[in-house]
Amino acid sequence: MNTHSVALVLLAAAVQLTSRSDVARLRLAWLTGRTAHRPWTRLTPAKPPPHLSAAGAGVLAAVVAGPLPGLAVAVAVWWFLRRARRPPKADPMTVAATWDLLAACLRAGLPVPTAITVVAGELPAEPARALRSSAELLALGADPATAWEPATSCPETAPLARGARRAAQSGAALADLVTDLAAAVRAAAADNAEATAQRAGVLITAPLGLCFLPAFVCLGVAPVIAGLAERISL
Repeated sequence: MNTHSVALVLLAAAVQLTSRSDVARLRLAWLTGRTAHRPWTRLTPAKPPPHLSAAGAGVLAAVVAGPLPGLAVAVAVWWFLRRARRPPKADPMTVAATWDLLAACLRAGLPVPTAITVVAGELPAEPARALRSSAELLALGADPATAWEPATSCPETAPLARGARRAAQSGAALADLVTDLAAAVRAAAADNAEATAQRAGVLITAPLGLCFLPAFVCLGVAPVIAGLAERISL
């Protein structure tokens, strides 16, 4: 497979993987008039899809260096962009502080939907969206099993949703459960930090081993082996 064939394959893959839903969404925005003033600012995405950027980088590398480097560059760029565009995880300390704030709001007498809506802004976009969806369902009078379903699908809010469901069935105070949840989040964060510190201590010794082990072999082991070999030969 020559360079031009690799370039065509990468471009075809990028076109095939381009999201049709984004095209439909942009077309709908154009037809509904939401882009009447400056349509090109909405129709041009701020960031190209990862596979499109990877295909472009792969084509350039294939033209300059050959087919195999082009494929390698395309895969590397795609992996890096996918990893870089992952949504950030919520800070455990922020989550714990949010649960403390929620418990305080509940003890102050705020309704559960109102308290959840108040504290949801302290969390990142995905868990905040999940909490607001559950709060809206609770405000509409949905049963707890249905209302907490959006929060169950988010890892950061799933423990709260499961605890709220149990509290609704058993009649336990939700504020106490949220306080215990905040303490559990802090304890888990402390354990993870300790494990990370211990792992870092082990990894730090790797460069020292790479530096000192060859020197030990050259200065300590090699002369002994050379001396033994010389005596055996004599």
